[in-house]
Amino acid sequence: MMIDCHQPIGFKERLMFFYNFLQAPGQVGSITPSSHALAKQMMKPVDWERANTIVELGAGTGIFTKWIDELKKPDATLVSFEKEASMRKRLELQFPGALFHEDAVELVSVLTEAGLGKADAIISGLPFANFPQLLRDQIMEQIYAALKPGGVFVAFQYSLQMKKQLQTVFTDVSVKMVPFNLPPAFVYVCRKELG
Repeated sequence: MMIDCHQPIGFKERLMFFYNFLQAPGQVGSITPSSHALAKQMMKPVDWERANTIVELGAGTGIFTKWIDELKKPDATLVSFEKEASMRKRLELQFPGALFHEDAVELVSVLTEAGLGKADAIISGLPFANFPQLLRDQIMEQIYAALKPGGVFVAFQYSLQMKKQLQTVFTDVSVKMVPFNLPPAFVYVCRKELG
């Protein structure tokens, strides 16, 4: 099932995103929210019928959060991470059924404390290229440890810089370019091996 009925990104969301980019470009990573085409490509690899726990990293203004909220089963849990406080608070009001947290480095402990175990899918909008290598390593360790065997990690980036690191963590990595995004983006799909 693939939804295609989302409202275009509003001026207020674009303005908020741009303002947050100016305040912390290293954390936000882009001057504009992700496109409809990118969001659609990010959702494709997830088996929505079977996913019970979905994690979102770098929720921003909630572009992916909206898609996840509509695609997930009613009894599935969304755990979303957003570092920027005003964006996170806005999302908490908009998606009261989701669990919101600040720091992706605490991913495993957050899932454990919530009694959720491991994630079926992790969807990331984090700008890894802007992070120091140590932070990238810490987040990647958390992602791998938090995923169930057979689980999927889906991330987008604006370059192929992360490909090598992802291939050292996951044995199954594929990349697809999404030209209809500003700027064009690469979607990485990484699957954790079974067993």
